[in-house]
Amino acid sequence: MNNSLDPLCVTTLRMLAVDTVEKAKSGHPGMPLGAAPMAYVLWHRIMRHNPGNPLWPDRDRFILSPGHGSALLYGLLHLSGYDLPLEALQHFRQRDSLTPGHPEYGLTPGVEATTGPLGQGFAMGVGMAMAERQLAKQFNPPDCPPLIDHYTYAIVSDGDLMEGISAEAASLAGHLGLGKLIYLYDDNHISIEGDTNLAFTEDVAARFAACHWQVIRVADGENLEHIEAAIRQAQADTQHPSLILVRTHIGFGSPRADSAAVHGAPLGEAMAATRQFFQWPETPFHLPPEAVQHWRTLVARGQALESAWKARWESLREPFPEKMARFQAQTAALLPDHWDQGLSALEMPGKATATRVASGMVLNAIAPHLPALWGGSADLAPSNNTWLRGDDARNIHFGVREHAMAAICNGIALHKGLLPFCGTFLVFSDYMRGAIRLSALMELHVIYILTHDSIAVGEDGPTHQPVEHLASLRLIPNLVVLRPADVVETVAAWRLAVLLQRPVALILSRQNLPVLPAEPARTGVARGAYILADCEGAPQLTLLASGAEVHLALATRAALAERSVGRVRVVSMPSWELFAEQSIDYQRAVLSPDAGVRLAVEAGSSMGWHRWVGERGAIVAQDHFGASAPGEQMLEFCGFSVKNMVETAMKLLAANP
Repeated sequence: MNNSLDPLCVTTLRMLAVDTVEKAKSGHPGMPLGAAPMAYVLWHRIMRHNPGNPLWPDRDRFILSPGHGSALLYGLLHLSGYDLPLEALQHFRQRDSLTPGHPEYGLTPGVEATTGPLGQGFAMGVGMAMAERQLAKQFNPPDCPPLIDHYTYAIVSDGDLMEGISAEAASLAGHLGLGKLIYLYDDNHISIEGDTNLAFTEDVAARFAACHWQVIRVADGENLEHIEAAIRQAQADTQHPSLILVRTHIGFGSPRADSAAVHGAPLGEAMAATRQFFQWPETPFHLPPEAVQHWRTLVARGQALESAWKARWESLREPFPEKMARFQAQTAALLPDHWDQGLSALEMPGKATATRVASGMVLNAIAPHLPALWGGSADLAPSNNTWLRGDDARNIHFGVREHAMAAICNGIALHKGLLPFCGTFLVFSDYMRGAIRLSALMELHVIYILTHDSIAVGEDGPTHQPVEHLASLRLIPNLVVLRPADVVETVAAWRLAVLLQRPVALILSRQNLPVLPAEPARTGVARGAYILADCEGAPQLTLLASGAEVHLALATRAALAERSVGRVRVVSMPSWELFAEQSIDYQRAVLSPDAGVRLAVEAGSSMGWHRWVGERGAIVAQDHFGASAPGEQMLEFCGFSVKNMVETAMKLLAANP
């Protein structure tokens, strides 16, 4: 598919990227100079996308996993005709710009994912490819033109492949045989510290072949025809994901080519020689009209591709009205009517139940009415209660891969049309933190099911007993952390998790918990905190608790009454974030700042509780690691007992008469 304008179009992309970096006096010019040819081939010859509608559902997806090379992506978007004017590139890395230092989803038209930490984009692409396959199973009618039929592409770097998350994601992608996942490896042999031989000498091709990927080599990253042939070969293998190793030269055309010096700094004094190498005018942001015109042919082609897809859509509406209506609703994140029917039956008082078990009950109650729901656990489904019974097609076996699991769920959420959930023990959320942070940064609708929430885990010992994890998750902006206290609060928490268009972490107990009075919880959980038990008049003492410790607070209130301390209020506080979003009047009504003192109890770090108990308050918490012992013994030993709570409360009241 050779065209006489190809070399000019590639050079235009290269020089636009380096001019973008040069004007900002900040950025990474080396990767765009080296990777521009394969980016051009992919975007101009291969990908099915519509610059006029970046959200066309059946578009091919593209991720620039090494997000530091963002100038390359912004050049691709501008030249292809996306709504990204040249002025935006001229304000690269500046405040309020559409072209931040690393690509940000939701800010720049055409950017499919926020890629900053290396390896995350690699794993998110796996999630996108999994979503494409799942939606195709749901919505492609048999013996008809497919409604969902697209590829997921990415450019990945040495750094991506060095990060452990990529190994987990590649292993799962190969196991699943994701034939529509194609990655181009920018094999330039250079990282920030120098030649990759300093730290990265593994046989990448052998590694990916062992993970059941098709591996293809392109010896010359400047040869457009070889690059195109490799991508076509990758497309032809529908049984395996493909990794194309493209031998490129970082900083190609500059005096600093093939050196770390061109990785992360503007060309500066080397810019003149680079322009001379490419015989490029000295005028910054020079865009030859004939090159721009050739790039912009993608606009008409994209419109034609989407129009053909819309025609397929129209042809399917009459014979499959229900299926097509559901497709529209799911891709627009609209919930079906009565999706939560049957949940009220779970709220009926009954025997003590672990909230992880209650969560599993909710999942299986809503799944038949919420076909977008899709997920699984890191080989812990029986413990996390994440298994959807009777519907194996909607269960994901992530394997013991927490790092990749969370990032894959981000990719599923980014694809649109599915509501992903994933589960593990709370203590292992550390492995997922980078991806959870990106969920919050992108405001993705991902539900994290984190069970075994405290030292009550017991005999597994301190390696499995979370201490700092609740506080750590609460530090992440935009993440809603919900720690329900019983079945009723768990049902309410799940309702919120489905309704909120943002990431939610459900923190769930291993041990059985009694059932609370249902009425206040039904509405109170949505407000983050609520009065569970109150007193006549202003309280002398307000007991604050979340999750399992709410029951301890109630028992403490009863014990204090026997000591003639009758004005005690109990506040269940399942979500700090939601409570902080309430009006000041509501917060004051719950916490009564002008009356009494507050005592908080939670089997986790005390960090952050001072905000809620105030200067005169106290906290019974866990600020040290646990030990290997039965859960009830651990709780007693660490002070989570009525006896210790009463003693602490009496001392607090004595100090604040």
